[in-house]
Amino acid sequence: MEVLLLGTGASDGVPNCWCTCPTCAEARETGAIRTNASVLVDDRLLIDCGPESPRQAQRAGRDLTGVRTVLVSHAHDDHLDPSFLMHRGWVSEAPLQVIGPAPAIDRCRDWLAPDQSVVTLTTVTAGDSFEVDGYRVQVLPATHHALGEAVLYAIERDGRRLLYATDTGPWRTRLLELVQGWRFDLVLLEETFGEVTPPSSVHHCFTTFGEALDDLRALGAVDDASRVIAFHVGHNNPPLAGLTARLADLGAEVHPDLTVLRL
Repeated sequence: MEVLLLGTGASDGVPNCWCTCPTCAEARETGAIRTNASVLVDDRLLIDCGPESPRQAQRAGRDLTGVRTVLVSHAHDDHLDPSFLMHRGWVSEAPLQVIGPAPAIDRCRDWLAPDQSVVTLTTVTAGDSFEVDGYRVQVLPATHHALGEAVLYAIERDGRRLLYATDTGPWRTRLLELVQGWRFDLVLLEETFGEVTPPSSVHHCFTTFGEALDDLRALGAVDDASRVIAFHVGHNNPPLAGLTARLADLGAEVHPDLTVLRL
């Protein structure tokens, strides 16, 4: 399994163009820009497609012509810009399945021609499991408000397992029940606020990020061989050296946009 991190940033990205904090200033100086959270798996499974995801694929030297499935975590526009369906429809007649919770799928309908039969929209909810294009997918509940339901995804292919967990705050009890028996090779776990206490429980700071990992370790879902990547990183985090050190203490890594991870 290959995972390309198209974007690693929170909704306003890093830097936030209205901000002059040390993290934003460093990002401007170094050019290390973080775009909205999105990943491309094996060049055929796209998870979240925000406004910059297609262009990020181009910057990575990839195209999205091989994508047959799009998993959407929730309806917020940094995770779903449904105009990609119109742009794809202008040039492609290959089949595509878009899967996500009801509010996200509802946002997609107006971007499809009424008589088209190429794109299939499929609504899922937490607790559902299914197979698509060679992947086994378990839908998990996010702790997040997103115009309705938001979800996370556990994904398996050829014995390799990925947990895509953004956006979310501290785990819901049901999520911990649903991941019993899973052991993840890679965890992409949101870490939006760093040392700052989140204004609500729908995102992580360092403290709750560490607690979430402890929960997964207690279940055996994360072990010493698992790679944990801080994802959906916001500018409330410290500059890169401090962020890297703080995450290392928690047993996690941080990487820039367009990083390729191979499991």
